[in-house]
Amino acid sequence: MKALGLRTLSVKFGRRNALGAAFGIVATLLAGQAAAEGKIRIAQQFGISYLILDVVRDQKLVEKHGKEAGVDIEVEWASISGATAMNEALLANNLDIVSAGVPPALTMWDRTKGDVKLVAALGSLPNYLLTTNPSVHTLKDFSDKDRIAVPAAGVGFQSRTLQIEAAKLFGADNFQKLDQISISLPHPDATASLISGGTEVNSHFSSAPFYYQALQGNKAVHKVISSYDILGGPATFNVVYTSTAFHDENPKTYAAFYAALREAADWISANKQKAAETFIRQQGSKLSPQLVLDIINDPENDFTIVPQNTFVYAAELHKLGVLKNEAGSWKDYFFPEAYDENGS
Repeated sequence: MKALGLRTLSVKFGRRNALGAAFGIVATLLAGQAAAEGKIRIAQQFGISYLILDVVRDQKLVEKHGKEAGVDIEVEWASISGATAMNEALLANNLDIVSAGVPPALTMWDRTKGDVKLVAALGSLPNYLLTTNPSVHTLKDFSDKDRIAVPAAGVGFQSRTLQIEAAKLFGADNFQKLDQISISLPHPDATASLISGGTEVNSHFSSAPFYYQALQGNKAVHKVISSYDILGGPATFNVVYTSTAFHDENPKTYAAFYAALREAADWISANKQKAAETFIRQQGSKLSPQLVLDIINDPENDFTIVPQNTFVYAAELHKLGVLKNEAGSWKDYFFPEAYDENGS
């Protein structure tokens, strides 16, 4: 079955260096040449959770806020699939701003010892753990015969979220219990497997729009748990982050980017129909306009730059030893421009 409506492209930068080696020379890389004031290189992934960036790009909001500050900003956009490629590109100084889930961003903050920090949230949107197995209704019901598809087994947003819940259910020593039945598979392929049925993959920790499609496409598909259940309420899914060097050396450009994010979030809230059209146009999506609008209107989805429940990840992943450095609050890993937001 063909991918369901969203392109799954991968543009990778600096793949010659393993990510572990890149972290080993992080101090040198981050101290290198940042983009000059008046230039910014931004990368985003695919999907409705990146709608704020679609609006920023579509309306040229960085350029707009730059002009208001007296700076003509040249904006370069890249489309990348996967947090690993994002992080490598940032470390190699091929990009200035990257985007991914909260856990991969926190990993960068942790391993660079604060030389990479988060800029803003891109929205609070849940992920649903779905299955076609009629016997599975809780995480304890999964067996060795089940297979849970996630984009990056063991390390991505979905796996880290499951690890937090597994630690509660099975004990901290068994926080990776569900990793044993997890496999790496792109969202479109995993969704196709659930809809078609009869494949090895019978479960999927799924983001929008994919869980909407799976639930509509196969009556046997049902929800086991959501990321909101695990995190105690609405929580940030994806974020944008950058190096301290870029933040400090390009204050006007950074300020213009942050202002652009805030304006885009406010505009989406007031113009949902147009926001749906923007998403389809910018991402070349073949999703139905009505489905996109339904997702934007879903009260569970909040396209906001305000961080929500990110500290749950910082605290819990530190307890599990995934993060070596302990954060005192969410402000430890965000840049100061976000402090005025009522974040968490």
